[in-house]
Amino acid sequence: MKKTIKFVLAAALLASTATVALADGAKIFVVGGKADDPFWSIVKRGAEDAGKVVSAEGGKVVWLAPQNYDNLGVDAAELIRQAIDQKADAIVAPDWAPAAMDPAFQAVKAAGIPFIVYNAGGIQAADRLGAMNYVGAVDYLGGVAGGDYLAKAGHKSGVCVNSLPGAANIEDYCKGFGDGIKKAGGKSDVLPLPATAEGNVTAVAQAVRAYLLQHPDVDAIFATANLDAVGIVQGIAQAGKAGKAHLCGINFDQAILAQIAAGTQDCAIDQQGYQQGFYAVSILNGYVNYGLSIPTREILTGPGVVDNTNIKATMAGAKGGTR
Repeated sequence: MKKTIKFVLAAALLASTATVALADGAKIFVVGGKADDPFWSIVKRGAEDAGKVVSAEGGKVVWLAPQNYDNLGVDAAELIRQAIDQKADAIVAPDWAPAAMDPAFQAVKAAGIPFIVYNAGGIQAADRLGAMNYVGAVDYLGGVAGGDYLAKAGHKSGVCVNSLPGAANIEDYCKGFGDGIKKAGGKSDVLPLPATAEGNVTAVAQAVRAYLLQHPDVDAIFATANLDAVGIVQGIAQAGKAGKAHLCGINFDQAILAQIAAGTQDCAIDQQGYQQGFYAVSILNGYVNYGLSIPTREILTGPGVVDNTNIKATMAGAKGGTR
Protein backbone atom coordinates (compact mmCIF):
# COMPACT_ATOMS: atom_id res chain seq x y z
CA MET A 1 0.00 0.00 0.00
CA LYS A 2 2.87 2.38 0.89
CA LYS A 3 4.52 1.68 -2.47
CA THR A 4 1.25 2.53 -4.24
CA ILE A 5 0.95 5.80 -2.34
CA LYS A 6 4.55 6.69 -3.12
CA PHE A 7 3.97 5.92 -6.81
CA VAL A 8 0.84 8.07 -6.94
CA LEU A 9 2.63 10.94 -5.19
CA ALA A 10 5.60 10.65 -7.56
CA ALA A 11 3.31 10.63 -10.58
CA ALA A 12 1.47 13.67 -9.26
CA LEU A 13 4.77 15.48 -8.71
CA LEU A 14 5.94 14.71 -12.26
CA ALA A 15 2.63 15.86 -13.68
CA SER A 16 2.86 19.07 -11.66
CA THR A 17 6.41 19.70 -12.85
CA ALA A 18 5.42 19.06 -16.47
CA THR A 19 2.48 21.44 -16.10
CA VAL A 20 4.81 24.17 -14.83
CA ALA A 21 7.18 23.60 -17.77
CA LEU A 22 4.32 23.64 -20.24
CA ALA A 23 2.84 26.78 -18.70
CA ASP A 24 6.09 28.73 -18.59
CA GLY A 25 7.69 27.45 -21.76
CA ALA A 26 10.77 29.00 -23.31
CA LYS A 27 10.96 32.32 -25.13
CA ILE A 28 13.69 31.65 -27.70
CA PHE A 29 15.00 34.40 -29.96
CA VAL A 30 16.71 33.43 -33.21
CA VAL A 31 18.84 35.91 -35.18
CA GLY A 32 19.08 35.02 -38.86
CA GLY A 33 19.30 36.43 -42.37
CA LYS A 34 16.85 38.50 -44.40
CA ALA A 35 13.34 37.20 -44.99
CA ASP A 36 13.85 37.19 -48.78
CA ASP A 37 17.20 35.34 -48.60
CA PRO A 38 16.54 31.85 -50.04
CA PHE A 39 19.01 30.11 -47.73
CA TRP A 40 17.76 31.81 -44.59
CA SER A 41 14.14 31.03 -45.40
CA ILE A 42 15.10 27.35 -45.04
CA VAL A 43 16.90 27.98 -41.72
CA LYS A 44 13.79 29.86 -40.55
CA ARG A 45 11.61 26.92 -41.57
CA GLY A 46 13.75 24.62 -39.40
CA ALA A 47 13.49 26.99 -36.43
CA GLU A 48 9.74 27.30 -36.90
CA ASP A 49 9.26 23.53 -37.10
CA ALA A 50 11.16 23.12 -33.84
CA GLY A 51 9.04 25.99 -32.56
CA LYS A 52 5.92 23.84 -32.81
CA VAL A 53 7.17 21.88 -29.80
CA VAL A 54 8.18 25.12 -28.09
CA SER A 55 4.64 26.47 -28.59
CA ALA A 56 3.05 23.24 -27.34
CA GLU A 57 5.03 23.69 -24.13
CA GLY A 58 3.84 27.26 -23.60
CA GLY A 59 6.78 29.09 -25.17
CA LYS A 60 7.47 30.77 -28.49
CA VAL A 61 10.20 31.31 -31.07
CA VAL A 62 10.88 34.88 -32.19
CA TRP A 63 12.80 35.38 -35.45
CA LEU A 64 14.91 38.54 -35.77
CA ALA A 65 16.58 39.57 -39.04
CA PRO A 66 18.28 42.64 -40.52
CA GLN A 67 16.53 44.51 -43.32
CA ASN A 68 19.67 44.33 -45.46
CA TYR A 69 23.31 43.27 -45.27
CA ASP A 70 24.87 46.71 -45.69
CA ASN A 71 26.06 46.89 -42.07
CA LEU A 72 25.71 43.24 -41.15
CA GLY A 73 27.80 42.87 -38.00
CA VAL A 74 26.53 46.02 -36.27
CA ASP A 75 22.90 45.32 -37.19
CA ALA A 76 23.08 41.70 -36.03
CA ALA A 77 24.67 42.77 -32.73
CA GLU A 78 21.77 45.15 -32.19
CA LEU A 79 19.29 42.32 -32.78
CA ILE A 80 21.04 40.25 -30.11
CA ARG A 81 20.74 43.16 -27.68
CA GLN A 82 17.04 43.47 -28.55
CA ALA A 83 16.60 39.83 -27.58
CA ILE A 84 18.24 40.53 -24.20
CA ASP A 85 16.00 43.58 -23.65
CA GLN A 86 12.91 41.52 -24.45
CA LYS A 87 13.76 39.04 -21.69
CA ALA A 88 14.77 36.11 -23.86
CA ASP A 89 15.06 32.74 -22.11
CA ALA A 90 17.54 31.60 -24.76
CA ILE A 91 19.18 33.02 -27.88
CA VAL A 92 20.43 31.55 -31.15
CA ALA A 93 22.68 33.68 -33.37
CA PRO A 94 25.51 33.40 -35.91
CA ASP A 95 28.86 35.07 -35.25
CA TRP A 96 29.11 36.69 -38.67
CA ALA A 97 31.43 39.54 -37.70
CA PRO A 98 33.24 38.85 -34.41
CA ALA A 99 34.64 42.37 -33.97
CA ALA A 100 31.15 43.86 -34.07
CA MET A 101 29.15 40.99 -32.57
CA ASP A 102 31.28 39.51 -29.79
CA PRO A 103 30.44 42.31 -27.31
CA ALA A 104 26.73 41.54 -27.81
CA PHE A 105 27.33 37.83 -27.18
CA GLN A 106 29.30 38.77 -24.06
CA ALA A 107 26.27 40.74 -22.88
CA VAL A 108 24.14 37.63 -23.36
CA LYS A 109 26.58 35.66 -21.22
CA ALA A 110 26.64 38.38 -18.56
CA ALA A 111 22.83 38.33 -18.43
CA GLY A 112 22.89 34.61 -17.68
CA ILE A 113 20.97 33.71 -20.85
CA PRO A 114 21.88 30.35 -22.42
CA PHE A 115 22.78 30.66 -26.09
CA ILE A 116 23.97 28.71 -29.09
CA VAL A 117 26.15 30.02 -31.89
CA TYR A 118 24.99 28.62 -35.22
CA ASN A 119 25.73 28.88 -38.95
CA ALA A 120 28.91 30.97 -38.61
CA GLY A 121 31.79 31.12 -36.19
CA GLY A 122 32.30 27.44 -35.48
CA ILE A 123 33.13 25.78 -32.20
CA GLN A 124 35.96 28.29 -31.74
CA ALA A 125 33.42 31.11 -31.42
CA ALA A 126 31.23 29.03 -29.10
CA ASP A 127 34.18 28.29 -26.82
CA ARG A 128 35.46 31.86 -26.89
CA LEU A 129 32.06 33.32 -26.05
CA GLY A 130 30.89 30.70 -23.56
CA ALA A 131 28.03 29.37 -25.68
CA MET A 132 26.40 26.00 -24.97
CA ASN A 133 27.38 24.67 -28.38
CA TYR A 134 27.85 25.35 -32.07
CA VAL A 135 25.38 24.06 -34.67
CA GLY A 136 26.31 24.35 -38.34
CA ALA A 137 29.00 23.67 -40.87
CA VAL A 138 32.64 24.72 -40.83
CA ASP A 139 32.76 27.49 -43.39
CA TYR A 140 36.42 27.01 -44.29
CA LEU A 141 35.85 23.30 -44.98
CA GLY A 142 32.85 24.16 -47.15
CA GLY A 143 35.12 26.29 -49.30
CA VAL A 144 37.77 23.55 -49.40
CA ALA A 145 35.12 21.08 -50.59
CA GLY A 146 34.19 23.39 -53.48
CA GLY A 147 37.78 24.01 -54.51
CA ASP A 148 38.65 20.33 -54.27
CA TYR A 149 35.61 19.33 -56.35
CA LEU A 150 36.39 21.69 -59.22
CA ALA A 151 40.14 21.01 -59.13
CA LYS A 152 39.61 17.25 -59.32
CA ALA A 153 37.47 17.88 -62.40
CA GLY A 154 40.46 19.62 -63.99
CA HIS A 155 39.50 23.26 -63.36
CA LYS A 156 42.43 24.87 -61.54
CA SER A 157 42.36 28.61 -62.19
CA GLY A 158 39.77 29.89 -59.75
CA VAL A 159 38.08 32.95 -58.30
CA CYS A 160 35.82 33.29 -55.27
CA VAL A 161 33.08 35.91 -55.65
CA ASN A 162 32.70 37.66 -52.27
CA SER A 163 29.70 39.98 -52.10
CA LEU A 164 29.97 40.45 -48.32
CA PRO A 165 33.59 41.50 -47.69
CA GLY A 166 34.35 41.64 -43.99
CA ALA A 167 31.89 38.90 -43.02
CA ALA A 168 34.05 36.27 -41.31
CA ASN A 169 32.16 33.26 -42.66
CA ILE A 170 32.35 34.53 -46.27
CA GLU A 171 36.05 35.23 -45.91
CA ASP A 172 36.50 31.66 -44.62
CA TYR A 173 34.62 30.26 -47.63
CA CYS A 174 36.95 32.06 -50.00
CA LYS A 175 40.08 31.06 -48.11
CA GLY A 176 38.96 27.43 -48.09
CA PHE A 177 38.15 27.52 -51.80
CA GLY A 178 41.58 28.89 -52.59
CA ASP A 179 43.32 26.30 -50.44
CA GLY A 180 41.27 23.50 -52.01
CA ILE A 181 42.39 24.47 -55.51
CA LYS A 182 46.00 25.13 -54.48
CA LYS A 183 46.34 21.67 -52.94
CA ALA A 184 45.64 20.29 -56.41
CA GLY A 185 48.30 22.48 -57.98
CA GLY A 186 46.02 25.29 -59.08
CA LYS A 187 45.64 28.96 -58.19
CA SER A 188 42.86 31.19 -56.93
CA ASP A 189 41.89 34.83 -56.50
CA VAL A 190 39.04 36.70 -54.79
CA LEU A 191 36.63 39.06 -56.52
CA PRO A 192 35.31 41.41 -53.79
CA LEU A 193 32.00 43.16 -54.49
CA PRO A 194 30.18 45.85 -52.50
CA ALA A 195 27.67 44.52 -49.97
CA THR A 196 24.88 46.09 -52.02
CA ALA A 197 25.65 43.52 -54.75
CA GLU A 198 24.74 40.55 -52.53
CA GLY A 199 21.50 39.14 -53.86
CA ASN A 200 21.54 41.54 -56.84
CA VAL A 201 21.67 39.15 -59.78
CA THR A 202 22.30 41.86 -62.37
CA ALA A 203 25.15 43.47 -60.43
CA VAL A 204 26.85 40.12 -59.85
CA ALA A 205 26.43 39.11 -63.50
CA GLN A 206 28.02 42.34 -64.71
CA ALA A 207 30.95 42.05 -62.29
CA VAL A 208 31.63 38.42 -63.22
CA ARG A 209 31.38 39.16 -66.95
CA ALA A 210 33.93 41.96 -66.62
CA TYR A 211 36.25 39.82 -64.50
CA LEU A 212 36.18 36.87 -66.91
CA LEU A 213 36.89 39.10 -69.89
CA GLN A 214 39.92 40.47 -68.03
CA HIS A 215 41.02 37.02 -66.81
CA PRO A 216 40.33 34.60 -69.69
CA ASP A 217 42.25 31.76 -68.02
CA VAL A 218 39.77 31.45 -65.12
CA ASP A 219 37.85 28.18 -65.36
CA ALA A 220 36.62 27.69 -61.76
CA ILE A 221 34.28 30.07 -59.89
CA PHE A 222 32.95 29.84 -56.35
CA ALA A 223 29.75 31.55 -55.18
CA THR A 224 29.21 32.48 -51.52
CA ALA A 225 25.46 33.18 -51.73
CA ASN A 226 22.44 31.67 -53.48
CA LEU A 227 21.42 34.54 -55.73
CA ASP A 228 25.07 35.26 -56.49
CA ALA A 229 25.25 31.84 -58.16
CA VAL A 230 22.36 32.78 -60.43
CA GLY A 231 24.12 36.01 -61.39
CA ILE A 232 27.41 34.20 -61.93
CA VAL A 233 25.83 31.78 -64.41
CA GLN A 234 24.48 34.78 -66.33
CA GLY A 235 27.88 36.50 -66.20
CA ILE A 236 29.58 33.36 -67.51
CA ALA A 237 27.19 33.26 -70.46
CA GLN A 238 27.57 36.98 -71.15
CA ALA A 239 31.36 36.59 -71.24
CA GLY A 240 31.07 33.75 -73.76
CA LYS A 241 32.51 31.27 -71.26
CA ALA A 242 29.61 28.80 -70.99
CA GLY A 243 31.05 25.30 -70.71
CA LYS A 244 34.52 26.74 -70.04
CA ALA A 245 34.12 28.45 -66.67
CA HIS A 246 32.71 26.03 -64.09
CA LEU A 247 30.75 27.02 -61.01
CA CYS A 248 30.32 25.62 -57.52
CA GLY A 249 28.76 27.53 -54.64
CA ILE A 250 27.58 27.53 -51.07
CA ASN A 251 23.94 26.59 -50.47
CA PHE A 252 21.16 26.17 -52.98
CA ASP A 253 17.49 26.71 -53.76
CA GLN A 254 15.16 25.70 -56.57
CA ALA A 255 16.90 28.02 -59.06
CA ILE A 256 20.37 26.66 -58.24
CA LEU A 257 19.17 23.06 -58.34
CA ALA A 258 17.71 23.80 -61.77
CA GLN A 259 21.12 25.13 -62.84
CA ILE A 260 22.82 21.94 -61.64
CA ALA A 261 20.22 19.80 -63.43
CA ALA A 262 20.75 21.83 -66.61
CA GLY A 263 24.54 21.56 -66.38
CA THR A 264 25.23 25.30 -66.05
CA GLN A 265 26.43 24.83 -62.46
CA ASP A 266 28.65 21.92 -61.46
CA CYS A 267 27.88 21.63 -57.74
CA ALA A 268 26.59 23.23 -54.58
CA ILE A 269 28.00 22.79 -51.09
CA ASP A 270 25.22 21.81 -48.72
CA GLN A 271 25.34 22.95 -45.10
CA GLN A 272 21.74 21.84 -44.40
CA GLY A 273 20.35 25.11 -43.10
CA TYR A 274 17.08 23.49 -42.03
CA GLN A 275 18.93 21.38 -39.49
CA GLN A 276 20.80 24.42 -38.18
CA GLY A 277 17.58 26.16 -37.22
CA PHE A 278 15.84 23.00 -36.03
CA TYR A 279 18.61 21.63 -33.83
CA ALA A 280 19.61 24.94 -32.26
CA VAL A 281 16.06 25.74 -31.16
CA SER A 282 15.35 22.18 -30.03
CA ILE A 283 18.50 21.98 -27.90
CA LEU A 284 17.80 25.26 -26.13
CA ASN A 285 14.14 24.41 -25.59
CA GLY A 286 15.09 21.14 -23.90
CA TYR A 287 17.69 22.89 -21.78
CA VAL A 288 15.45 25.73 -20.61
CA ASN A 289 12.47 23.50 -19.79
CA TYR A 290 14.08 20.33 -18.55
CA GLY A 291 17.82 20.85 -18.11
CA LEU A 292 18.58 18.55 -21.05
CA SER A 293 21.90 18.84 -22.84
CA ILE A 294 23.69 17.31 -25.81
CA PRO A 295 27.12 15.91 -24.87
CA THR A 296 28.43 16.15 -28.43
CA ARG A 297 30.55 19.26 -28.65
CA GLU A 298 29.97 20.87 -32.07
CA ILE A 299 27.02 19.59 -34.07
CA LEU A 300 28.02 19.64 -37.73
CA THR A 301 25.42 19.91 -40.50
CA GLY A 302 27.88 19.98 -43.40
CA PRO A 303 29.61 20.24 -45.76
CA GLY A 304 28.03 17.92 -48.30
CA VAL A 305 28.15 18.11 -52.09
CA VAL A 306 25.13 18.27 -54.39
CA ASP A 307 25.82 17.56 -58.07
CA ASN A 308 24.29 15.62 -60.94
CA THR A 309 24.68 12.34 -59.02
CA ASN A 310 22.20 13.22 -56.26
CA ILE A 311 20.24 16.09 -57.77
CA LYS A 312 16.87 14.28 -57.95
CA ALA A 313 16.75 13.37 -54.27
CA THR A 314 17.85 16.86 -53.29
CA MET A 315 15.19 18.47 -55.47
CA ALA A 316 12.56 16.39 -53.70
CA GLY A 317 13.77 17.77 -50.37
CA ALA A 318 13.76 21.30 -51.73
CA LYS A 319 10.18 20.87 -52.90
CA GLY A 320 9.27 20.04 -49.32
CA GLY A 321 10.99 23.20 -48.08
CA THR A 322 13.72 21.46 -46.08
CA ARG A 323 16.68 21.55 -48.52
